Amino acid sequence: MFVQEEKIFAGKVLKIHICTMDGTEWLEEVTEDTTVEKLKERCLKHHVHGNLEDPKTLTHHKLIHAATERVLTDTKTIADENLKDKDVLLLIKKRPPPTPPKMADVSSDEKKKQDTKAPDKDAILKATASLRFQTELRKILVSLIEVAQKLLALNPDAVELFKKANAMLDEDEEDRVDESALQQLTEMGFPESRAIKALRLCHMSVTQAMEWLIEHVDDPTVDAPLPGQDSSGASGDGAATTTGPPASASASSSRQDELTEIFKRIRRKREFRPDSRAVIALMEMGFDEKEVIDALRVNNNQQDAACEWLLGDRKPSPEDLDKGIDTNSPLFQAILENPVVQLGLTNPKTLLAFEDMLENPLNSTQWMNDPETGPVMLQISRIFQTLNRT
Repeated sequence: MFVQEEKIFAGKVLKIHICTMDGTEWLEEVTEDTTVEKLKERCLKHHVHGNLEDPKTLTHHKLIHAATERVLTDTKTIADENLKDKDVLLLIKKRPPPTPPKMADVSSDEKKKQDTKAPDKDAILKATASLRFQTELRKILVSLIEVAQKLLALNPDAVELFKKANAMLDEDEEDRVDESALQQLTEMGFPESRAIKALRLCHMSVTQAMEWLIEHVDDPTVDAPLPGQDSSGASGDGAATTTGPPASASASSSRQDELTEIFKRIRRKREFRPDSRAVIALMEMGFDEKEVIDALRVNNNQQDAACEWLLGDRKPSPEDLDKGIDTNSPLFQAILENPVVQLGLTNPKTLLAFEDMLENPLNSTQWMNDPETGPVMLQISRIFQTLNRT
């Protein structure tokens, strides 16, 4: 009797058409007072063959009214949702919520944001300090050379000191070959004289020297000495024997004339030597040899930079390279007031180092590591950095 009363008061029975994403379809009979959650549970039991092992399965699915594309609310009844007989419902698994980021990921994202943030003025100055120093160094050296020449001209022993320093540098120039690099090339079968020439042309780069040797294997002038090597000795000896004070000239003027002649010889010997490979490559693009050499001189023998210079506004010009720094500027005054720099300017080797770095910037590292010229270069760099920060 109780069951019959339950059936009487149960409400209208509806047949609902259930569909799943994998194509399964069936009918579920429910009364109007059945909750959507209860219907969903019955659907899942039917779909997984009567077992709901994971209690979260129920909350991970939803029922959608196909005709209106409306998601049914679990707590409402069939009647509340206004479902009709033969309505179609879709049983769909909910999309999982996005996983919250871990602390490590959060800090990583923050770091990325900081990395992509535009740099401030201090960061820009710090990043470009080295570049600005290289740009200003040439101007500083030009002005320091003028000061050093005047100071050395006052030294009665300047001529002899320069002759000794110059001779010492000549020996260094002749012996300045990387032994390990030379050994690598000779072990490949290249003659030692050619290997030495190739290494000097390619700034001691084994790879570039090997390429140069292969390219010039049939060149009839491959064994010809480098410019300056066949004439430097002769010109040096000639200058040494022919230069001298006239009998009627004073000792002071003769010493000045001899120093001037020595300075000229130094400049001839230390003149800029363009990278032969870069010269050929740029001339093949249609540029004139003189403008190619100017471009390489302005851009420290860097082929790509020289090409951009030739194609651009050609600034700075070769003439700009010979301009010094303002001698009244705080930077130059601070350099001249430094005791280490003052002492270094009285050393002929320092002047020779300045001259060499002007025309061969790649040799700067060598002079920075020299026990006599290194401290001077270090002080110049420190003064520049200090004034640059302020």
